[in-house]
Parts: sequence; C-alpha cells; structure tokens
Amino acid sequence: MLDFLPQTRGVRESDWRVEPVPHDLHRRWVEITGPTDRKMVINALNSGADGFMADFEDANSPTWRNMVLGHINLRDAIDRTISYESADGRYYEVGAEPATLLVRPRGWHLPERHLAVRAEPITGALFDFGLYVFHCAHRLLGAGTGPYFYLPKLESHLEARLWNDVFCFAQEALGIPRGTIKATVLIETLPAAFEMDEILFELREHSAGLNAGRWDYIFSSIKCFPERREMVLPDRSDVTMTVPFMRAYTELLAATCHRRGAHAMGGMAAFIPSRRDDEANAKALEGVRADKEREVSQGYDGTWVAHPDLVPVAREVFEQGLQGAPNQLQRLRDDVQVTATELLDLPSTPGAITEAGLRTNVNVGFQYISFWLTGRGAAAINSLMEDAATAEISRSQIWQWLRHQAKLDDGRTVAPDLVRRVLDEETEAIRASVGDEIWRRGRPAETREVFERVALSEELIEFLTIPAYAYLD
Repeated sequence: MLDFLPQTRGVRESDWRVEPVPHDLHRRWVEITGPTDRKMVINALNSGADGFMADFEDANSPTWRNMVLGHINLRDAIDRTISYESADGRYYEVGAEPATLLVRPRGWHLPERHLAVRAEPITGALFDFGLYVFHCAHRLLGAGTGPYFYLPKLESHLEARLWNDVFCFAQEALGIPRGTIKATVLIETLPAAFEMDEILFELREHSAGLNAGRWDYIFSSIKCFPERREMVLPDRSDVTMTVPFMRAYTELLAATCHRRGAHAMGGMAAFIPSRRDDEANAKALEGVRADKEREVSQGYDGTWVAHPDLVPVAREVFEQGLQGAPNQLQRLRDDVQVTATELLDLPSTPGAITEAGLRTNVNVGFQYISFWLTGRGAAAINSLMEDAATAEISRSQIWQWLRHQAKLDDGRTVAPDLVRRVLDEETEAIRASVGDEIWRRGRPAETREVFERVALSEELIEFLTIPAYAYLD
C-alpha cells in the first residue's frame, strides 16, 4: 500500500526552502502548452501567456522528423529567426514580447532508437534534454533567460535525484553556473504525490516548483491498482478535480510548494473553442473560469491552457485573484493536512459507468492512436485537446472495466464482445465523418491493432506509447 516514506520523514519535517527562481519565472499566471511544430511554436510564444511549454512528450509523436525539426524550431525561436508562411499566404513571426520558453522532454521510460550508446538506444529524456541544453543554453542566457524544463512521469524522489545529477553534469560541461537550469516537476503519478517534499528537496537548487498534471494522475491512479475492484473509477467525465482523491492531491501540492518557497502550477484547461457554436463556447469558458478560480482559492500561482483563446480568461482570473501580485508564495496553507487515506480514496468518487462513457473512451482512444501513428501528438477531438495522457485514461479505463466485469448503469456487463461491437460502430462513424481518403491515411488497421493490444490485453500495458513506438519512422 502506498504511504509517505518513513525513511524520509526528516526531509518532510525539517525546515528548508528551494533556491529562488530567475526574474522571468516569478510570474507564471498562464502557461500554454503544445507541440513543437513551427507554426504552433510561433503562435504559442505570441499567445499572451507568461510561459510556453514546448512539449516533446505527451503532445508529441516522436517520429525522427518531429524530434529533429522540433529542436531546430526552438533554436530558431530563441534566435528570433523563426518564421512561417502558410499555404494561404499568411506570414507568422515572433512578436516583441514572447512567452518565456520551457521544454518538456520525454519521460525516462521512452527510448530514442535513432541514437544508440554501446548498441543500446538512449533514453528519450536524455536525448531531448541534451540536444536542447547543448544547442540552446548559452543562447538562452545571452537572451536574458535560461534553460527551463518540465519533468514528466516521475514516481520517486530518486528519479529527481538522477535529474539533479544530470543538471549538475550539464552545467559543468557547458561552463554555466550551477543552478542555472530550473525545472518544474509534474506530479502526475500517484506514487509521486507521497514524495512531493522529497522531490523538491532533491532538486532544491534547480527547482521551479510542481505542477498538478491531472490527466496522467488519473491514469496513474488506475494503473496503480489493476487488481483492486473497489478502485474502479466511473466515466472519465465524472472524475473531476473536486472528487475526494483529486482534491486531496491538489490541496497537498499547493501547501507543499508554498511551505518550500516553490511555485504551485495548476492543471490543464483542454477545451478547444468552436468557430461555429457560441453558446457551447460560453458554457465551456464558464467551466474553465470556475476551474481556474478553484486553483486560485487553493493557493496556486499559475495554470495551464491548451489553446490561445483560453489565455485571456485564465489570465483575468489569476490577475484578479492575486490582485496583480506575481504569485501567492506567501500563502502557506497551514490549514491543509492531507493523509494517505485521503490520497487513496478512489472508492468515494461519485458517478456511473455508462455506454456513453464507454463510447467516448473507445472513440477518443482510437482516434488519438491514429493521429499519433501518423505523426500528430496532440489532436482536437470533440472540442477537447487530447494527448497521450487523455488517451491513456481512455484505454486504461476500458481495461479496468473489462478486468472487473464492471456493470453499466443499465445493468449490462462490460465484456470484450461489447467493447468490440462499440469499436466497430465508432470506427464506422469516424470513417463516415472523415471520408475514405482521410480514413486510409490514418492507418486504420494498425491503429486498431494497437488499440486492442493496449485496451484488451490480459495484463495492463504500462504505457500505450511503448508498443506504438515500433510503428513510427
């Protein structure tokens, strides 16, 4: 059973603080995230957000072309030489006050098979970090900023210690001062929620805070208890940030960060505005506003959005909530006392398992894998920006419901035959909506093969991107 580590009690109970962050990380009200293709980099930097997290991980399909061109695009953005001309003749370039650039490398679990050391593929994390810091660290310092990172998928403070060793080695090799590199860690796995103090401690001279990576956190919560029937979650739409186990996690994150002088960054607003449905947009934006107001009330210093149109509403909420202050680090949240039982209280999540929820998981999981196999790591599906994390929820929920023969709210059992029938129906609907030519380009046979492998296998596969990676160039 997961619990706070007895051997690191001294770290949790002693007084220490992380080193201060550079000037351009003091205010982080709104950060926009997205992949590293050329037009998106320009639009994100021009979005009005305080920061742009250029993503080589969950919003990226790691084809060799995507990886190399992504690094070229970031280098050109730092040099202010980046530009893009679309097919309709529109011209894009970076404006006078771009967002602060942060980079998310891949997690430790993903390989980069195009670069081998002693005949073994290098980990994608080191490839992404090393290429960026080697080419861009001095450029960034010359531009008055620095090499700033987001670190994904950590489960233990020992992984944070390894990253700290990597940072120290790189700084020494490049001849830049120790502590120049700053990193925000995504607390997006359930085990990491029990080691937030320890993670900050290991990175204390390189820390820029923690982030509530909500989607992967839900996926991790499913993955941690594959054989526990009482941990089965309802429809994805019911697992909101206000259900007991999610609220406990977000409260603890804000309190832990501020006790240590570190920024607490909120989760993703994934809504993609429609150009045709003003009523739906207004309703969704009110939901985004309420979510960001909750984060401000919990003590968060900033938040994430997936689309430039969400920047104004998120900025307004944080500017008003913080009364113009760059952050609320002084708000210590001494009232927060979260227990292990509260962090693990998945059984109290209200909601039901429905056919609509099953269909959404099948539809989103299949479509995302198709996009990923054809080189797109982030895709707008049903007005939401879906990435690898949300696809992981979709396919792992299907696996969990199958494993435990969960009942739909109409009494039917979630069984393989039902899932395959829904898959047949949903894929036919997708084919009809996109047309035969686009359908064929989406690699449907291989997409179904991957989907069935990660959703219907006997054992829960750790990450869908690991078997899917074999299909990429």
